[in-house]
Amino acid sequence: MRTGLIQTTLVLAAVLSAQTALAQAGAAGGGTDIWVYVVLGIVGLFLLIIALVLAQYISLFVQAYMSNASVSPLDLVRMRFRKIDPRIIVLNRIRAVQAGLPITTAQLEEHLLSGGRVKTVVSSLIAAKKAKIELDWDTACAIDLAGRDILEAVNTSVNPKVIDCPNPSLGRSTIDAVARDGIQLKARARVTVRTNLSQLVGGATEETIVARVGEGIVSSIGSAESHKKVLENPDEISKTVMARGLDSGTAYEILSIDIADIDVGTNIGAKLQQDQAEADTKVFQALAEKRRAMAIAQEQEFKAEIEKNRALVVLAEAEIPKAMAEAFRNGNFGIMDYQRLRNIEADTSMRNSISDPDSGNNRPAGS
Repeated sequence: MRTGLIQTTLVLAAVLSAQTALAQAGAAGGGTDIWVYVVLGIVGLFLLIIALVLAQYISLFVQAYMSNASVSPLDLVRMRFRKIDPRIIVLNRIRAVQAGLPITTAQLEEHLLSGGRVKTVVSSLIAAKKAKIELDWDTACAIDLAGRDILEAVNTSVNPKVIDCPNPSLGRSTIDAVARDGIQLKARARVTVRTNLSQLVGGATEETIVARVGEGIVSSIGSAESHKKVLENPDEISKTVMARGLDSGTAYEILSIDIADIDVGTNIGAKLQQDQAEADTKVFQALAEKRRAMAIAQEQEFKAEIEKNRALVVLAEAEIPKAMAEAFRNGNFGIMDYQRLRNIEADTSMRNSISDPDSGNNRPAGS
């Protein structure tokens, strides 16, 4: 705002000076002198406009020059026409030069026009150089344009970060695994990582690290013969998991895996056996019920068959009188034959009565 006010004041002063010069020339009455003053006024006004345009870049030019990061005035003017804030370019070039980074103005402009964060990239390069971490300009720009926080990545390389496994924010507080003896163990681990800048673009994130470490802990506990061995030497889990190279293809390098806590859970093996026994009992009960139902059905079938056979006997017995009548008509059976048959039936009935102890026919005489 102050610069615009100064520019407006200078323009007004130049216009007033030109009007005053023309008025003096008209009062003097010299025709030739008038055109001379007009030309001088136009030239002066043109030079004043150029000075005003350059005035806003003078401080930046002087600051860059005094910092051994010189930027030509033409480059500053060109930045303005390309919609680039010269202050961002000049100040970050000064920072880079003072830190000993060979970054040119063209590189800064290119990254800014690409939508990158010039200040963040320069700060990360300075921090990486101070920490003696390999990081070049192209890699830093690629990481920044990929949406990653390059400065945070460099800080994590210098100051390693600790990741909780599992992440409590995801709803799980422990990693549950079962040893071979069937006892459940609940573990919590802390993973110390630092950024692998060479794989930050395209590398897997923290979620992959947490998932791989959790998988390794579950596998290590599951392969243990007894939960007591795991409780006695929890560091064996860390060594086993570390030896698997879980940081392969990720944006981090795992420095250590520490078991923060491990607790004994339920007896999963016994519970599974109990559930299996209950399931087997239900299966056997279902099979027994099936066999009982089949037996009842078979019994009913047998009873139906008996009744059917009795009906056939009754039908057969009903045919006997018909056969006898037919024999009488045909002369194959006589009255005497029929009488003998009745006598035989009577004798048979009497013998049955005598042989039956429950029958009243075998009671003594006179009783």
